[in-house]
Amino acid sequence: MAKAGIIGAGSWGCALAAVLDKNGHQVTIWSVFEDEIAMLKEKHEHIKKLPGVPLSASIAFTSDLGEAVRGADLLVLAAPSAYTRDTVRKMAPLVGEAPMIVSVAKGIEEKSLMTLFEVIKDEIPSADAAVLCGPSHAEEVGRELPTTLVAGAASKKTAEFIQGVFMNEVFRVYTSPDVLGMELGGALKNVIALAAGMADGLGYGDNTKAALITRGIAEISRLAVKMGAKPETLNGLTGIGDLIVTCASRHSRNRRAGMLMGQGYTMQQAMDEVQMVVEGVYSTKAAVALGQKYQVSMPIIEQVHAVLFEDKPARDAVMDLMLRDRRAEYTTQEWE
Repeated sequence: MAKAGIIGAGSWGCALAAVLDKNGHQVTIWSVFEDEIAMLKEKHEHIKKLPGVPLSASIAFTSDLGEAVRGADLLVLAAPSAYTRDTVRKMAPLVGEAPMIVSVAKGIEEKSLMTLFEVIKDEIPSADAAVLCGPSHAEEVGRELPTTLVAGAASKKTAEFIQGVFMNEVFRVYTSPDVLGMELGGALKNVIALAAGMADGLGYGDNTKAALITRGIAEISRLAVKMGAKPETLNGLTGIGDLIVTCASRHSRNRRAGMLMGQGYTMQQAMDEVQMVVEGVYSTKAAVALGQKYQVSMPIIEQVHAVLFEDKPARDAVMDLMLRDRRAEYTTQEWE
């Protein structure tokens, strides 16, 4: 049995806590919001973010970060990506010599352009850092619907430990050493999902969404490989798999926010309506900056940026994508 601290009491943190509890581990959920902890203690259910998913009586809840962190074998960092650095910084004086910290959020830090794995290592250099991601929505994990993810770490031992702790008959976990590829796939797919949602909001069909998904993974792959990731990672669960579920699912907050913007909402109005953190909004600026830094063409992501931050109508953004100069789908292929 492992002792696990869940750092962040949102829908994903609660869903993963339920998985670990089901597997027989000792679980404590932490939140910075005392009223949220009070509600969880009373209801043993997150009635706002994960309704209908009971959290067993064996799960503990606390607003004391030290209580969740000290003595834990595994720390699951489930705070939104925009708050990762501040959260890890607060954890630093409380953890042991080489804490195992697995990031389950998806994003890129806007100012530093670091992945969340890199942010953890920057704040706690001794951390045994890892990531867990793939095509998964908390609503379905909480209902114990079959789900498959990937545990990524610098060492095989760490990845296999995470695999063993989380895996059960409805929660399958693979392992991978390509942490960079996993994180870039997980973060950038949220930007493409905003575009897919905009297309839905504009009333476009399956043809449009299929094009956005396939050309979107092409953009993500170009950048990720240029940065040192492995191509097969972007073709797997944490690349195309995660992209498909986020672009198509009714549970996707990024798709929903994009849909509202396609219907005429501003970015802020859409985020207020969704009432949850829309990670793609935070990742878009970083994605454009990375594209410029590595000189990679990313037309879909650039158009999403224009809609979010330059008040460009979503319909005009789609039209500009359709009217780009003619070109081959793959420039690496040659005529015989």
